[in-house]
Amino acid sequence: MKSTDKLYMILSMAIFGTIGLFTRHIAITSGELALCRAMLAAGFLLIYLAATRQKLSIRTGKGELLRLLLSGVAMGFNWILLFEAYKHTTISIATLSYYFAPVIVTVLSPLLFKERMTKKQIVCFLMSTLGLLLIIGVGDASGASLTGIAYGLGAAALYAAVILLNKSIHAVAGLHRTIWQFLAAIATLLPYVLASGGFHLNLLDGAGWACLLVMGLVHTGLAYCMYFSALRSLSGQQASILSYIDPLVAVLISVLLLGETMTLWQGIGGAMILGFTLLNETA
Repeated sequence: MKSTDKLYMILSMAIFGTIGLFTRHIAITSGELALCRAMLAAGFLLIYLAATRQKLSIRTGKGELLRLLLSGVAMGFNWILLFEAYKHTTISIATLSYYFAPVIVTVLSPLLFKERMTKKQIVCFLMSTLGLLLIIGVGDASGASLTGIAYGLGAAALYAAVILLNKSIHAVAGLHRTIWQFLAAIATLLPYVLASGGFHLNLLDGAGWACLLVMGLVHTGLAYCMYFSALRSLSGQQASILSYIDPLVAVLISVLLLGETMTLWQGIGGAMILGFTLLNETA
């Protein structure tokens, strides 16, 4: 493992963790934001491929091609729901709800891929679910916005779909797969945005434009380049462990920088989701 690859993974995860902060300053709909993010990122990655003299290829059968395109569609709408979650609740609660995605994957994998759930996985699933209930605040009127949590869980379900679809795609790997997913997201989100009110980019001020460009070029384009570069030498377990930098940064920004509140029980619930999900992914 190269030390630079580990650094790239850490940096990309830290960048992903700041997305919620930037969305707060972009005054357009979640659909527009997701579309602009996909367009900017796809453009960035295509320029990167050209600069590194790589050709965008897609050598795969019809079945894999369909799953690849569907994963791109799921990715686009996953972003929309996540951005809506940021609007309706705190960044920390939205992020922790979103990180329920690996739990969904663990539960569905035995059904879709005939993988057996071990006792450890069952315990981790039950404890992560208990953590989610604590975040929701069962019986607690002061709990986080249920609407925001619902959007976060919806985003988690779609992200789980992206993961599950990608598990059965083998012919297109790494950065090329992501570019095709972005292109599929653009093809789907463009008519969605036009049908749901059109574009409102004229509402953005200087700070809004700056945040939009940073989200598309840095949070998505540059961060994905570093992420896939790091994956070449990191083990799956190393990548999984380092991925938890993302929610950690998001929670720290939410609580310390933005001053958003989180109850003690919600904090415990978030720790349970991340902790038991991480335990589930380690040997």
